[in-house]
Amino acid sequence: MVLTPGKTTIHNAMLGRRIPHPPSTKFNDDTDSPPAKRLKTHESTDGDESRDTSGDESGFQTPNSYRGRDEIPDSEDEGDSEDEGLGTSSRITELESALPPIKTDKEAIDEYEAMRASENVPEELKSRLDNRNWTRGKSSIYVDAFNLALETVLEDEQHLFDEKEMEVFNQWRHLEYEAQYLYVRLFLRKTSVWHRINRLGYHSDISDIPAAVENLQSVRDLPSSSAEVQANPAELEPPEGTVLESNFTFADTSEGAITTLKEASSLLNLDELKGIAKEAKVQGKNKSELLKALRRMSSRQSGLGWVGLKRSDSEQTTVSDSGENDDSEAAHDGMSDNNRDKHFLRKIMANTGPCVRLSLPTLKLFERVHLVFYRSTEWTEKSLTTIILARISRRNFPEYIVCRSANIFPSRNELLEFEAALRTQFRVDNILEFNGNPGQKGLEQVLAIFDEVYPRWKVLLKEEQRKEDRVYESGEGAYLRRFSPAWVYTRIIHKGTYVLGRFKDHLREHEVLDELLTQQLFHAARRGSWYQRKALLEEHYMYALKPPPKISDSEQQKRHWKRVSLQTCEQGLQDKDCHTIYHYDLQKRIKKLEKNLKIIKREQHDFGHVLLAKPVEVTVKGIQIKKNYPPTLRRKSSAPEVEEKQRSTKTIWVDEAEGGGECSVEAMCLSDYRSRGYKGYHAEGGIIRTLFAYLFCDVLFVYIPNVFQTAYQTCPLDLHTDAFFPCRASEINHRLVEIANGDAAKIIRSISDHHRENRTCIIGLNWDFELDDLLEIVGCFDGAALATVCKVMAQEYRVRGGGIPDLFLWHPVEKIVVFAEVKSENDRLSDTQRLWIHVLTGAGIRVELCNAIAKEVKIVDVE
Repeated sequence: MVLTPGKTTIHNAMLGRRIPHPPSTKFNDDTDSPPAKRLKTHESTDGDESRDTSGDESGFQTPNSYRGRDEIPDSEDEGDSEDEGLGTSSRITELESALPPIKTDKEAIDEYEAMRASENVPEELKSRLDNRNWTRGKSSIYVDAFNLALETVLEDEQHLFDEKEMEVFNQWRHLEYEAQYLYVRLFLRKTSVWHRINRLGYHSDISDIPAAVENLQSVRDLPSSSAEVQANPAELEPPEGTVLESNFTFADTSEGAITTLKEASSLLNLDELKGIAKEAKVQGKNKSELLKALRRMSSRQSGLGWVGLKRSDSEQTTVSDSGENDDSEAAHDGMSDNNRDKHFLRKIMANTGPCVRLSLPTLKLFERVHLVFYRSTEWTEKSLTTIILARISRRNFPEYIVCRSANIFPSRNELLEFEAALRTQFRVDNILEFNGNPGQKGLEQVLAIFDEVYPRWKVLLKEEQRKEDRVYESGEGAYLRRFSPAWVYTRIIHKGTYVLGRFKDHLREHEVLDELLTQQLFHAARRGSWYQRKALLEEHYMYALKPPPKISDSEQQKRHWKRVSLQTCEQGLQDKDCHTIYHYDLQKRIKKLEKNLKIIKREQHDFGHVLLAKPVEVTVKGIQIKKNYPPTLRRKSSAPEVEEKQRSTKTIWVDEAEGGGECSVEAMCLSDYRSRGYKGYHAEGGIIRTLFAYLFCDVLFVYIPNVFQTAYQTCPLDLHTDAFFPCRASEINHRLVEIANGDAAKIIRSISDHHRENRTCIIGLNWDFELDDLLEIVGCFDGAALATVCKVMAQEYRVRGGGIPDLFLWHPVEKIVVFAEVKSENDRLSDTQRLWIHVLTGAGIRVELCNAIAKEVKIVDVE
């Protein structure tokens, strides 16, 4: 039978959700599985955008050119997702991504808190959480998770904190529950801003909010510290206000602290801001424009009082509760300050009341605790609660050895340098990627940072190589190195090569690229792009910058460096850490260089076994439905905007083969394939992840130190990084040989026998797929082709989840597998899609570009 894409289970929802295509149903009615947005293009396994210069003979593109480019989604049904915009939110942590998909909504949290209040909690969790004072009936998963992180870190890695910081943790333990609850909730909000106490809104959890605030704002003494303030490359001292002094508070008070109109005005909501703007006689269409206008006015416009006039507030003024005193104060402020800032500042603060803000030194300290706990710099409210919810969920997990190492950061100094390196990396990214064209000044700033980091990077490379040779056991260091400052510095050096290219300093750029390739410890996922860029420089620039000795003829110099470029490409293909996705471009350059050098045919490389077949273009004709919406009451000026919105929505078609109901363009094309004897479904990578989970289940959970931090993981922490493949190279290559030899069906049967009954939580594995269907699929797959696809997934699991063609098809009679990318009018392939097409066609798998054409258009009026 054909696999029916039912709703993903709560046990293991596939990462790439799909639109179902049941017969005679309207696809818009299905809300269980909204389409997912694809991953950004040009992304490496460590989550950074990598530049691919293999085809760019003239130089680099700017990093933000990748980000700013508008791309049509991989398929039409992805353009109208309810999850629009979620892709730009904080990425989930490696620990969170390894946990099973579970309910983290309010209902699940309330259920936990009710259980916690009744003391019905597993002993393992209870033993860790009950070390603090507990009041029956007052329970919060947020406080529990926060304290779980803190106690776990202090139990194993207390050596990372000095005397002052340990006293802060001690004072935290003695805080009242309500003060802890308020702190944790603010910790998960916009922690760098002021919050109005009268609008905190935690009355159901905190009986006395002002008392909790006062508790947090109390001044507490600290002992002296034996630790010295250290200087780091590109950062001579920690950021201002982040160092603990002789005393501290958990939160700051607004009294005397908010002194500028800019700070105060940000506390107002839109209605309050309109009242202030009306009095100030400034205008704006929205809150942002009103704030800008008010701040602009405050910097140049004088008040009325300073010329002896006095303004009385009208009865309609809604922004002040201070009565007539404001008038005299306004006049006084005008006469003394010559502007209206203090007048409006006083009015705003009278309206907002006292405010609270988390104190920066303690905030940064607790952020450091979470960095150590999550082994990640990115965590969210969901991250904080998911671990506890996973612990109390009744799920079945694979068997593996849990190993939470206490030597992720060997010393406090190394942790602080790692933090400083992350701040420096953020400065570089902020200049190059987040603020448009960096310009000459921005590039010079990045180059200055590069020059400061470079010597320290060289020193750390030697230290890490020594650890690899003498300290770490086989495979242990790969994941630990991600928490070395050298890992961050390597990325900064990588960004620096871009700046060197922009300044045409190709000689130094070539030297740095050579050093990056010489080391084999950091950012293995980038090695392919380094080979590509190095080969390009050698082919086009190095003959003039570094002419070979004893060769005076310019043409011979060019030929010499072209031979060097050819050797670089060959080294890239032979490098086990150079990912498969880069092989095609390196092979293409080799063929071009051999032709230019006029190498005789028998000595040229033969890539016939991987020559890419172009995807076959096919056409599917169907009946398209266009809905005619009634005219809106919008102004004429907004009509083009409405028209554009209607154009961007997914197209609707008639599923003629399945009863004539409405369907997506993918479902319509799938029905056409079915009529030709194919089986298949709209999966967008779901089947590839499921097959990978079956075929590499035992490899995923083989013992590697530090990658299994809890007993509730669905995958090792390093699966989404470039450390996964090299740590298990022997096991993975052995499994790839087995798959190529046709043993895939046997492996799938074995995993199904061991885990299907318990529905074990394994990343990417959807137990809803029938075993017979999966066995039929691998029977149609060529063994070597399936091994190639699995190798790409093993090398870059997180990044390569996107871009896989929409439709997965197999013909049980002809024993072939086909991938089809559905495109309707005006669609174009994204870079991630082209990459997967290269991989699939290079493996000998048929790929079709399925163009949907409307043979008839039905206009349907929408009431």
